[in-house]
Amino acid sequence: MLDENAVKSAVDGHWERALPVLEDYIRIPAKSPAFDPDWKDSGHLDAAVELIRLWLVENAPADATVTVNEIEGRTPVVVVDVPASVGAESKSEPGAGAESDRTDTVLLYGHLDKQPEMEGWRDGLGPWTPVIEGERLYGRGGGDDGYSAFAITSALEAVTVGGGSHQRCVAVIEACEESGSTDLPVHLKQLAETMPDSFSDVSLVVCLDSGAPDYDALWLTTSLRGLLSARLRVNVLERGQHSGLAGGIAPSSMRIMRQLLDRIEDSASGGIHLDSFNVDIPLDRIDDARAVAAAGVDPRRDVPFADDTRSDSPDAAEAILDSCWRPSMSTVSADGLPSLADGGNVQRPYTTLGLSFRLPPTCDPEAAIAELRQVVEADPPNGATVTLEVNEWAPGWNAAPTAPWLQGALDESSRAVFGRESGALGLGGSIPFMAMLGDQYPDAQFVITGVLGPESNAHGPNEFLDLPTARKVSACVAMILDAHAQPRQ
Repeated sequence: MLDENAVKSAVDGHWERALPVLEDYIRIPAKSPAFDPDWKDSGHLDAAVELIRLWLVENAPADATVTVNEIEGRTPVVVVDVPASVGAESKSEPGAGAESDRTDTVLLYGHLDKQPEMEGWRDGLGPWTPVIEGERLYGRGGGDDGYSAFAITSALEAVTVGGGSHQRCVAVIEACEESGSTDLPVHLKQLAETMPDSFSDVSLVVCLDSGAPDYDALWLTTSLRGLLSARLRVNVLERGQHSGLAGGIAPSSMRIMRQLLDRIEDSASGGIHLDSFNVDIPLDRIDDARAVAAAGVDPRRDVPFADDTRSDSPDAAEAILDSCWRPSMSTVSADGLPSLADGGNVQRPYTTLGLSFRLPPTCDPEAAIAELRQVVEADPPNGATVTLEVNEWAPGWNAAPTAPWLQGALDESSRAVFGRESGALGLGGSIPFMAMLGDQYPDAQFVITGVLGPESNAHGPNEFLDLPTARKVSACVAMILDAHAQPRQ
């Protein structure tokens, strides 16, 4: 039987060794390719890959194989292949004897690329400067998702120290997640050809790139929203004109833009008008939202509203559904607008807005793109030139029912480590690769979890990793690996 105290002690010791290396990782401005197109020349992603590779070589189990898979023109992927431990229950082939050595595989996932700097870090903090305050490690990428490689090695060490076992474990740490994981499918296709035994029998997927509504339990993510990123441009003039001469004659590009946005979004409620963006929310997910809200979770409390600003969501359950199962639009960037200091009395020739849409988990992104393009480009106001450029899109994901053995393992590990049963909730963010994994391994169970709790502010200023939660999640993963290796009916 797994010694839970030994597991927790082993995790604590492992993280003491890991923390200085994680701080070194934060110092590397390893921005994702979408934010550093010259990433190969800058060398930062390769530096982060090498740091993680060295850590894995020195701290993964002795029988592990650590490689860096490289493909010309693609970001690299770090792969760790760990054979099943002694005592793991074998899975027999149909017609094979009880001594068959074929085992289930656990696929563990994380990423090491980062979002850009972002303005607004408070004094004393910065994206590439690791700072520990209390139990929080500040800096870009610590919680999203640099900690994952260290959590994986700590879990593998702890399950062995605790007297448990694990099936074959294959960890994949990519360097393109924040750019939509566009390189990862290419890598996995190649790896499936060069390492067929490692990727052919996956029965459990563990992803460490998710979040939680509190730090008091292990939280399982049951759904993820999809993503659509686009640039909408309105051209009305060949060049800028004196506003005293052209104003009132030439239409304002911003006025045209406002009309186009009104075709997409209800400006009073934030609801999206487009049919393909909206889905029927499954009844079990509505029940989940109501149950979690009744237990005291309210995502509105985690949003730093300015002054008297309030949410459109009328209650906690609706706020959960709004953030997990309904579409939303955010204006994330702009072009054609000079700064306040540089803006003269000019009728500007164009306006471009960067739009980020979050799509419901079961929304078809390609249908959404087609409808969005038709809506904004058809019959443009005043005959203006309107163009839509789609930069990135990814489908959402909705989990299959959790198997009884896994639900038991989630609850037991959470009670042992956090002191409370596990929770389950959808997440409003996106992990682009999860939908593909769901299609590739339809019979696998998924543990999508992570450390991004209240105020952790991934992608924004003052991002931090809650260190106790990192250790606790690591210990829970060790216990889940052991449960997965046990015989089941």
